[in-house]
This record gives sequence, structure tokens and C-alpha cells, in this order.
Amino acid sequence: MLLPTRDAVMSGRFETAPLLAMAEQVEAAGYDSIWVGDSLLARPRFEPLTLLAAVAARTHRARLGTAVLLPALRHPLVLAHLVATVDRLAEGRLRLGVGIAPDSPAVRREFEAAGVPFQQRVGRLEETLAICRRLWADEGGERGVTTAGRYWSLEGARLLPTPHLPGGPPIWMGGEVEAATRRAGRLADAWLPNSVTPEAWAEGWARVRETARAERGSVEAITPALYTTINVGRDTRSAEVELRQFVETYYAAPYETIARIQGFHAGDAASCLERLQGFIRAGVRHIVLRFGGGDQATQLERATRDILPRLRG
Repeated sequence: MLLPTRDAVMSGRFETAPLLAMAEQVEAAGYDSIWVGDSLLARPRFEPLTLLAAVAARTHRARLGTAVLLPALRHPLVLAHLVATVDRLAEGRLRLGVGIAPDSPAVRREFEAAGVPFQQRVGRLEETLAICRRLWADEGGERGVTTAGRYWSLEGARLLPTPHLPGGPPIWMGGEVEAATRRAGRLADAWLPNSVTPEAWAEGWARVRETARAERGSVEAITPALYTTINVGRDTRSAEVELRQFVETYYAAPYETIARIQGFHAGDAASCLERLQGFIRAGVRHIVLRFGGGDQATQLERATRDILPRLRG
């Protein structure tokens, strides 16, 4: 379940207490994991790792993740330190979902404001993850990590404490275009796209598997996942109205434009369940749900009562 950190800011409610209470409720309801999004300026919200540190202190079982964080906007040493600390607080429950960000005027302005050339976002993502993984593994021992990359250089850097999990938290990668799926196959522990249809997801997963076999010799360690947005309404008509309003407000673009590149569905619980089961039949084994519009508490109640048990079954 994705916490509505962006929704809170959009509505002018800057209090964190409702988000932390929702995290506790989600865990108590039996969900496997709790996620938060990331953006500095393009779609303002709470800083994800800071918020997850608070969630880690209020939960005990659920895994905690970013869906997705933009490593290119952070120095790798600072990011590695943040992630290691949160993973210690969460006692190994952290999952680091990462991506490169979509190409839009707002995102380009965000990168420019952070002093990061937008066209370097892929290279910076890969180099950042490589450095973080070396720091988390304490590669270099007492001598620390020394590296001279295209974007960053370190000399004898030794990061302490290291994460709770040896080598750091699992890396989850989004993206469905060919380059993104190939990248996930090479580097990720899970693939987390926002697919429009089960067929599109299956095509991307095939590329992830093909690349993983070629580059790593196996696909067994990669979790096939999905990030998707639903509105669990009392009926289809009201759910569709709420979802459309949410999408057009959130993205400042027509619903049809965004729905061509991201997966959305609105309907009653039975309809939403059928939608999700289509992706499960295609091979999805972990679903990150975002509620699009409407009353979050009511949708969580409907999903918990009418969807979650059937997905587990």
C-alpha cells in the first residue's frame, strides 16, 4: 500500500500524524509492505526516507519501500548513509525502489533546480547504485572505498553503520520501456513497472528475464512486481469520476494522456479484484496499490475486506 504523501500536500494538510496512523493501520490489516513516493519540486511531498524512518519506528512487520526514489538527485555517499540508517531503524525491512523520472517540463525543472543535468539521469542512477552497494558491503575494509567514476569520486570512504541487511536493501526498479527493463534485468532485485495492461507487463517481464539470464545466469532472485492505481468505489460511475479528478489534478494533464502510459482502474471491489487478478495471471507476485482520489480510509477498508483476502487465496 502506498501512503498518500502527495495527496496530503495537494490538500494543504502538512501534518504527518494521519500518514503514520495509516501506516499502522495498513500493517495491522495484514498488508505486506508500505511505500512512499519521491519528488523535490515536480510533485511536492514529504521526503521519503525521512518519513520511512518514522514509519519504521511505528511498525514492526511490514516491509518499507520507496516507489520510486530518484538517486540521480542525491550524492551517493549521502544517499548510502540515509538508506543504511533507515534500514537499521527498520531492522532490514527496507526496499529501495528507484527510477530515473519521466520526461516532463516539471521534472526537467526539478533536475535543473537540483543542479543535475537531466540527460545524465540514467548514468547517475547506475553509478550511484554501484557506489552505494560498495559502501554498504564495506568493500575495502579498513581502507574504505576508493572509486573514480564519471560523476563522483571517493577516496578511502568507509560508511558506518552499514545497513542491517548485508550488502544493503534489495533494489527495486521501475520502468517499462526496453532500456528500463534491460536495466532491471542487469541490476535489480525486483521489477516494479506501472503497466497499463497485463499484456504490456508480460512483454516487459520477458525482457527482464531474458536480460537477467544473459547477464546474471538466473531470474530466480528477481521479484515480478506491479505498481498500479485503483479507486475502489461503491459503484463504477462514482469511482471513475473520483479517479479522473485525481489524475487530472495530480498530473495537470488530461486523464486520457496519462492513462496511455500508466495503469489506472476504477470500479467496485469486484471489478478492481478482477483487474488485479489479470496481472497475477500474467506473472505478478507483488502489487503496490495506490488509491486514486476519494476517501482513502474508506477505500482501504473496502480493499482490506473484499480484495486482499482473495488475492492471498
